[in-house]
Amino acid sequence: MAASIARKKALGIGITDAVAVLFILAVPALSHLTSVPFYLLDPMRLAVLGALLASRSRVNGLVLAVALPLVSFAISGHPVFPKCLVIAAELSVNVLLFSCLVKAFTARLSSGSGDGAAGHLTGGAVPVRIGLAAFISILLSKALYYGLKALVLGAGLMQMELVSTALWVQLVVAVTISVCFALWWRNARFQ
Repeated sequence: MAASIARKKALGIGITDAVAVLFILAVPALSHLTSVPFYLLDPMRLAVLGALLASRSRVNGLVLAVALPLVSFAISGHPVFPKCLVIAAELSVNVLLFSCLVKAFTARLSSGSGDGAAGHLTGGAVPVRIGLAAFISILLSKALYYGLKALVLGAGLMQMELVSTALWVQLVVAVTISVCFALWWRNARFQ
C-alpha cells in the first residue's frame, strides 16, 4: 500500500515537472507567435511555484528551480548562462523562503497559541498567511536576483540593463501570484 502511494506521488510529481518544462519551452514560442510579452508574467517563477504548490514537495521545487533555467538555456540559449545561474539562485531561494515562511506563519495556528485556538482561525488565517509567505518570499528572492545580477554585470560577465522589466509590473505579478497561492491553498486544503 505504501509503495503504491509513493508510486502515485512520484508519477504526479513527474507529470507536474513535465508540464512545467513544457510551459517554459512554450512561452518564448507563444510570445513570438502572438507578439504578447508573456515573459513579463515571470513564467519560470510561475512554473516553479506552481509545481511546488501542486506537488507539495520542497525538494521538487528546488530541482525545478535549478533545472528550468538550465533546460531553457540548453534548448534556446536564453537566458545567457550567467543570468541562468542568477535565476536558478533566485528561484531556489524563493522556494526555500516560501517553505520556511509557511512553517513560521502557520506554526502558531497549528499549536493553538498566539492568535487563539487553531480550529477557530484556520479557515481564513491560513490562506492569508500562505499568500503573505508567497509575497515576502518573492520580494526577498527578487532582491537577491537584482543584487546578484548587479554583481555579474559589474564583473562584466553580462551586458544588459539591470532592470529590464518595469518594477511595477513585477510587483503586480508578485501580488497576483500571492493571491492565487492563497486561493489555491484554501481550495486545496493541504497544509
